[in-house]
Amino acid sequence: MSSSVPPYPRKRFGQNFLVDHNIVKKIVARAALSPHETVLEIGPGRGALTRVLCQVATRVLAVEIDEDLFRNLQDELKAHVNLELSFGDALAYPYTTLPPHTVVVANLPYNISTPLLFKLFDARASVDRMILMLQLEVAKRLAAKAGTREYGVLSVLAQYFADVDVAFTVSRTCFRPRPDVESAIVELRLKPPCEMDRPEDIQQFVRVVKAAFSHRRKTLLNAMRDAGMASDALKVAFEGTGIHGGRRAETLTVHDFQRLARMLALA
Repeated sequence: MSSSVPPYPRKRFGQNFLVDHNIVKKIVARAALSPHETVLEIGPGRGALTRVLCQVATRVLAVEIDEDLFRNLQDELKAHVNLELSFGDALAYPYTTLPPHTVVVANLPYNISTPLLFKLFDARASVDRMILMLQLEVAKRLAAKAGTREYGVLSVLAQYFADVDVAFTVSRTCFRPRPDVESAIVELRLKPPCEMDRPEDIQQFVRVVKAAFSHRRKTLLNAMRDAGMASDALKVAFEGTGIHGGRRAETLTVHDFQRLARMLALA
């Protein structure tokens, strides 16, 4: 394939290529990469961000699902010996095998951003932080506080696994083709495994959060009972934590959910 004719974007892969070099520089500056850190880029596209990452990082891993783009990148970026390109689906990538202190820097495909986030959370033993381009609506949900309209399952779980900061917004004019939504750069600093609960406690926490939000208009007691949790255990947990079962899920903080999950595990 001729390098002078880059592949066209494909809607089925949710491709919107970043073309504003100033935004690329701001993203890389925000990443604040150190020599010992490996960088992972998901969906490098035409390589605008990849080129700059290769200039500042010792090792860059990049995963591309589009075969035409993959071949184009092989040709265009062959001079960068520190780049390791992989062809495949980012949802199937073995993130838990990443080297320690990996930094994820990526313009995530918006149509699969949420499942990708949870796969990256599962790899927190290897990933230090993530600097991600996301749909602005998703960015707001990640950083939302209890009691706000945007606060939900994604907010609670993201803030349980990481410290979340919306760095800056990005206009749709910075992409080709222009997306239908505004975007934002979000930094997520993953909490070290030593600061996290045991695997079984994490599973319990996730189960409780999803149950609590399963019917947003219902009270905690009714929503969690409808999700299959025993009424007696819920009563004990609410009494033990001082959290009223008549509250709604969006009023609880991440710490509240942690307390409730721990008490339910004992009930």
